[in-house]
Amino acid sequence: MTDLPPQQPHDPAGQQGQNGQQGPYGQQGPYGQPDAHGQQGQYGQQGQHSPYGQPGQAYQQPPQPMRPEDEKLWSTLIHLGGILFYVVPSLVGYLVLKDRGPFVREHTRQALNFQLTLLIAYVVGGILSTIFIGFLVLAAAGILAIIFSIIAGIAANKGEWYRYPLTIEFIRQ
Repeated sequence: MTDLPPQQPHDPAGQQGQNGQQGPYGQQGPYGQPDAHGQQGQYGQQGQHSPYGQPGQAYQQPPQPMRPEDEKLWSTLIHLGGILFYVVPSLVGYLVLKDRGPFVREHTRQALNFQLTLLIAYVVGGILSTIFIGFLVLAAAGILAIIFSIIAGIAANKGEWYRYPLTIEFIRQ
């Protein structure tokens, strides 16, 4: 017997073999070896043509703009959600939807500013409730929250811009 190297099966397309042979067009395997352009393979560091950026960085697509109907719907839900869940819907809506369109950005910003103003009123009313005047502050803040949130929700549903009265501007454009 002669000591000949084992022969590789014939691969007419030049595909990658299991032992890291060169693939089509001079590319190498998926395990980090550079291809013909000097880019890393599938499991190694990604090169400049990769949409994933550097290793360890999450790939983030730019947010897609919403349709006008969706912007109106989300704006309405955020305004009306403040009646039951206080500042949570406006905060989550602002953080998640602010880059999806100018209409929803402005409405979530207005709702968040209003809910933060109400939060201050609730805290002051809670502190002042020890001398019984705080109950009036809490009742007034609750009534204003219901009335202004409904008005803002109706305006958002119609596609109109709305500014809450008596609101401190915590978040500016």
